[in-house]
Amino acid sequence: MNPFARAASVAALTAALSVTATSVPISASAADTATATGGAASAHPQRWSAAWSAPMMRPSAAPWFRTWAVQGFDHQSVRQVVRLGTGGKAVRFRLSNLYGTTPLRLSGASVGRAADGAAVVAGTVLPLRFGHRDSVVVPAGGEVLSDPVPLPVAARDRVALTLWFDGPTGPATYHQLSMTTTYQADGDHRADTDAAAFTDAVRPGYGSWYYLGGVEVTGGRPVGRAVVAFGESTTDGFGATVDSDDRYPDLLAERLTAAGRPRPVLNAGIGSNKMLADSACAGDSALSRFRRDVLDRPNVGTVIVSHGMNDILRSGDQICGVDRDDPPVTLQRLIDAHRALIRAAHARGVKAVGATLMPFGGAPFWTAQTDRLRRDLNEWIRTSGAYDAVADFDRAIDPEGTGAIPDGHHAGDHLHPGPLGYRVMADSIDLDSLR
Repeated sequence: MNPFARAASVAALTAALSVTATSVPISASAADTATATGGAASAHPQRWSAAWSAPMMRPSAAPWFRTWAVQGFDHQSVRQVVRLGTGGKAVRFRLSNLYGTTPLRLSGASVGRAADGAAVVAGTVLPLRFGHRDSVVVPAGGEVLSDPVPLPVAARDRVALTLWFDGPTGPATYHQLSMTTTYQADGDHRADTDAAAFTDAVRPGYGSWYYLGGVEVTGGRPVGRAVVAFGESTTDGFGATVDSDDRYPDLLAERLTAAGRPRPVLNAGIGSNKMLADSACAGDSALSRFRRDVLDRPNVGTVIVSHGMNDILRSGDQICGVDRDDPPVTLQRLIDAHRALIRAAHARGVKAVGATLMPFGGAPFWTAQTDRLRRDLNEWIRTSGAYDAVADFDRAIDPEGTGAIPDGHHAGDHLHPGPLGYRVMADSIDLDSLR
């Protein structure tokens, strides 16, 4: 029995969100003034702000840990927890079927305040609807925007979204590395506040988010424009603490709030992502996804770009088991890509902050050649004046220039920061550089 059954019409917002890998075209976005009923035009638009987002990826078998992306879901409920970067009187959700080859049927959904694990605070569970209906069909390659839910939230509140699928979904569009546990239960458990039915989670592991591309809020106190952290695994948060929200974008948001400058910091990092080339398991290239994951988010003022390390470290798409010959990665190619992102940001009135790449001395694949390329790119970021400002992560974590992350500040692999390293990154950013 459907606990939230009501009849009405379906409204689906479809979006063609692709960008070529050789350019970053600019188009106007109405996301920040879309109406409360799924994005149609209205004489009384509401202003929405992004409170949380995750870059979407094609379903694949992750090389590092188990996910549910390839098999998808069938007669199952999926409960996902996110921490919001800003508050409001109502929330709405963006669900993506960007990489689906067939329409996705969502049978129903609910939202509530997250408690411990898969539990939800009693009395807070509300139905999530689409055009006043419980179910919705997300077109292949598209996304849908939910109706607003009257759930007052504040910055740093954690909300739990439960999706119910009463049939097979097929492979799932998802975000591979969430550093947050996602839960699964057989049957329809949207109305459950306890965690008893949600017995399946990827443990031990790092977690993933499925179909959930963004959360937006309206009706809250005015805050600054959103900051988008755009990058690779050191932005995505590999090496942070699972379920503790201590990635560098999380800690930057905390700094802004403590300084009396509250604003959302959206994480647009993808682990193993490349600047110049798409990947079978590590997402579209930075050039391909920049508009979708940064510029088309509501009310963005600044982007922090930390990208290029994976291009330097790994040729082709070997990490995903794909044998191909890509053009050699050169300093000039990386500079040209950074300049393309800067031009795209400026065309939208978005400030571009360039972040230097972290040292990786001691990592198994360190070579003098790759480290030289990293250092040369960092020097260009620091001195070229192409970026509006610089976040010098390299010098912050390694002020003596040793070429290595200090022990205690990396995650054990000499490549990814641990929680202390992420704190250093967040603390190194000049808050005055953020628009």
